Amino acid sequence: MPTSIDADKSELFRLLKSQAFSKGKFILSSGKESNFYLDARLVTLSAPGAFLTARIMLDMIKDDQLDAIGGPTLGADPMVGAIASLSYQEGRPINTFIIRKQPKAHGKQQQVEGPLLKEGDSVVIIDDVATTGKAFVESIEVLQKMNIKIKKAICVIDRVEGAFEALAGYKVPLQSIFNIAEFL
Repeated sequence: MPTSIDADKSELFRLLKSQAFSKGKFILSSGKESNFYLDARLVTLSAPGAFLTARIMLDMIKDDQLDAIGGPTLGADPMVGAIASLSYQEGRPINTFIIRKQPKAHGKQQQVEGPLLKEGDSVVIIDDVATTGKAFVESIEVLQKMNIKIKKAICVIDRVEGAFEALAGYKVPLQSIFNIAEFL
């Protein structure tokens, strides 16, 4: 009998395939050309997409001892809000954070936004789509300078174009909800 997480994954896949997947010629943030594009934010910024992504990711971290979960702006932004809210609602509140591309030029000039992370904290980093892993690697480097431990990285969709290997170089395992082959 399928679990509710299995049903959540099926529904999230349906939403991504029908609303976020396009065929054509696209230039990715990595600079590579692709015959398809997954604009996951079309789903993660919708009410059902945010809810389903948060439920699935919370299930993926349920056995981890963490201080926070977060990731690079803009991919992680809608997911961290949903995760914080749902984790609180479920009685297992977890802090979240967002990593800016550059430190803020004013105020406290922070690059990591959210409840303050402390040296030695353990985190999971998340993003919507992983291609080469560049955004994850940049996030890992920012967090490592702060002496934060990264337990793993999770993405909604792994395009299987080098992200797994790039993160392995930092000893950060990459998990995904979906693999691009499921969409093709």
